[in-house]
Amino acid sequence: MTTTTAAPAGTGRPRTSGFAGLGALTRSELRLFLRDRAGAVATLLFPTVLLVVLGLIPSFKEPVTPGGPRLIDLYVPIMVAMVLAVSAVQALPAVVATYREQGVLRRMRTTPVRPQTLLLAITATMLGVTLVSTILVLLVARLAFGVPLPQDLAAYLVTLVLLGGAVYGLGLLVAAVAPSGRTGNAIGTVLFFPLMFFGGLWLPRDVMPEVLRTISDYTPLGAGAGALQAAAAGSWPQLLHLGVLLAWTVLTGLLATRLFRWE
Repeated sequence: MTTTTAAPAGTGRPRTSGFAGLGALTRSELRLFLRDRAGAVATLLFPTVLLVVLGLIPSFKEPVTPGGPRLIDLYVPIMVAMVLAVSAVQALPAVVATYREQGVLRRMRTTPVRPQTLLLAITATMLGVTLVSTILVLLVARLAFGVPLPQDLAAYLVTLVLLGGAVYGLGLLVAAVAPSGRTGNAIGTVLFFPLMFFGGLWLPRDVMPEVLRTISDYTPLGAGAGALQAAAAGSWPQLLHLGVLLAWTVLTGLLATRLFRWE
């Protein structure tokens, strides 16, 4: 006796289990990403170019305190945090919201490939780009300006995972509520600048007034930059910073799951 797999009502096609097609979709998303040369160059190279510009400023090569780290040393973790923010908060929401606006997500629900697989493919592409950009920032900082590589690699990797979860959760939350690609891009841009401010881009956390630094400790980029700086210096990050990142990851992930619309 043979059995058949019933198709979901209204589709006429069987739904595959798991995440079949993830590899093919990821390769397709990567090709689409690279086809947009301006966007690809900006996402991959902007943090590194900004790091080079800052590193050429003479004051950035001077110690912040006698015998302490240089300003450029403090800015490398901020640039790494920026890499994650650019891909997660600016690029990801625009792509997902555009697919929803164009009906791509809705149409995929009538195919054997799960719409969730497309979201995973988009996220995997962004994470791959983020990894390349992060390595580029660290290598340029090391080779061009003598910035030491992270001294506590395990703590650095843990922080990157938690920071990635926090900002990608935030990006998916924006994608969940944005009705169009333009709106997703606009919301992401509005969020990006205050996030980077509290991450220390314009005013390093070490010289922030106490009130601003306290607020920074509870933002994803502020907690992430602080934790990355600690790991880069060879110390385990503060539990406060790791806890904040974990809380942002869980909260934004739950909200994004609850609010996400396929069409």
